[in-house]
Amino acid sequence: MDEYAHARPAPVLRPHVAFYSGYRQRGLAPAMHRGLPSPYLTLIFTLDEPLVIAAHPDPRQVPGRYRSLLGGLHLTPALISHDGSQSGVQVAVRPEGCRALLGLPAAEVANLDVDAAAVFGEPFVGEVRERLSEAPDWAARFAVLDRALGGRLRDTAGPAPVTHAFHLVNDGVPVAEAAERIGWSGRHLTDRFRAELGIRPKEAARIARFDRARRAIRPGVRLADVAAAHGYADQSHLVRDFRSFAGCAPSRWLADEFGFVQA
Repeated sequence: MDEYAHARPAPVLRPHVAFYSGYRQRGLAPAMHRGLPSPYLTLIFTLDEPLVIAAHPDPRQVPGRYRSLLGGLHLTPALISHDGSQSGVQVAVRPEGCRALLGLPAAEVANLDVDAAAVFGEPFVGEVRERLSEAPDWAARFAVLDRALGGRLRDTAGPAPVTHAFHLVNDGVPVAEAAERIGWSGRHLTDRFRAELGIRPKEAARIARFDRARRAIRPGVRLADVAAAHGYADQSHLVRDFRSFAGCAPSRWLADEFGFVQA
């Protein structure tokens, strides 16, 4: 068994959640997966097996097993192991939506993996997992998330200038220009940005570019073409960023993610 599903959330959640992913795999070879930096926080509710984190982005955190997990924005990969079976649903939480959905700024969990029950409460997490397990298919599971997360929304938001700057740098606008557009100095933007999101504007811009580039990398696609299409100076520049964020070269990542590719 190797199932994967992807969907957008209900319209009311879209300012706060980018997408849902569902996965259920059985009978595969044991493997190690890299949880790569991305522009979103990661919220996972497992269905059957616990999520096994072999290494966190912050090496001071000890490895652990989770029934639910919230991962903040991070600059280095998490290492996730499985014995051939894994299942769950993943929610890509927009950093600017954290206050409304989670009741806290993204900075509070930056570079950390925490049990989602510590944020939502055990009763909420337990009920969500139970309803997900009872749902007959992926569409029904995603509907469970729509109802559960929609009921959590608060009428709160982070600082509007930081949200605007986050969108600008994610769209490739230079940080100095983003600061000028919102009427702040570069230093003030960096301070406020980091206080709200836990990373600096330049780091957010690099993560966004890396995320777009790594999604374009597939077996048979030339790295030089990916680099040129996503704003890197050259292929070597892309490889350096990949080593920084993924802890390995693109060829190694491809070999791990697509088993038939030669490293």
